[in-house]
Amino acid sequence: MTITALDRPGGPSPAGTDLAVMADGLVKTFGEQRAVDGVDLAVRPGEIFGVLGPNGAGKTTMLRMLATLLKIDGGHAEIFGVDVAREPHVIRQLVGVTGQYASVDEILTARENLWLFGRLQGIASKRARRIAEDLLAQFGLQDAADKPIAHFSGGMRRRLDLAASLITRPPLIFLDEPTTGLDPRTRGQMWETIRGLVADGCTVLLTTQYLDEADQLADRIAVIDHGRKVAEGTPDELKTAVGDSTLQLLLSDPDSVPAAAAVVRRILGSDPVLSPELGRLNVALEQADLAADVLIALRDSGVSIASMNVAKPSLDEVFLALTGHGTEEEENR
Repeated sequence: MTITALDRPGGPSPAGTDLAVMADGLVKTFGEQRAVDGVDLAVRPGEIFGVLGPNGAGKTTMLRMLATLLKIDGGHAEIFGVDVAREPHVIRQLVGVTGQYASVDEILTARENLWLFGRLQGIASKRARRIAEDLLAQFGLQDAADKPIAHFSGGMRRRLDLAASLITRPPLIFLDEPTTGLDPRTRGQMWETIRGLVADGCTVLLTTQYLDEADQLADRIAVIDHGRKVAEGTPDELKTAVGDSTLQLLLSDPDSVPAAAAVVRRILGSDPVLSPELGRLNVALEQADLAADVLIALRDSGVSIASMNVAKPSLDEVFLALTGHGTEEEENR
């Protein structure tokens, strides 16, 4: 099985300059708290590598260390073979960073922001203006180019922030939860933008707490929980590690979810993933024919089912199986 499941920090150390990102045993402490606890990463050029975990898992802290924004307290990291700790100025030329919150100036217009970012990075004024125009066109912001950022929607701000990180066309882009707070339509637009970056030759390291985002975008995923990497693999490999299939149930009465969950625990000895207000349960199955046992037990217990489906496990089940809890997104549904 290709999936790497870990029960301790550390592990094999990938090496070589053919990797976009190589991290070996990264550690970051704040006082007595170990925010990042021995994380290893190996990101290949030209891929979207997802780092999945809930808020507080250590995703952003890890990204900030790789981007030279935080000191590395332990371990070793390289970007395209360049040592992150020893050559931070070189690293900053190789990496573009888009954080969770827009770094643009609210008073300036979109065009002025991009020109300013170019000038701050040492680009001549005339060339900076030309780059700004190209990026405004690429990100569909031409019509709003002369509006102050204070008048931008959340999605427009995120696109502009991403555009700003591409001023110098770095080969590696760090995206830290780039769609947080966006509506579904704007999230979809951002996904297409991210895919376009990779098609143009960029490598993307993406952190997210959204399971569907990791599933849609990432070629490979590292699951982070409490500062530690607990598993790594492609989305399909991670799903297969949980079970052969998932029984997806929609109950006739959403109030029956606790009773249905109790039945599942009794029959299978494991917890389903719940969406109580929708009356839904996702039940991981080691064998697809176990679905019949669950359905018969639910009927005998008086739990009415509106619809059911047996499908491949979702990343919801993966995260629950690996960590013993859901992501914050799932828990807050």
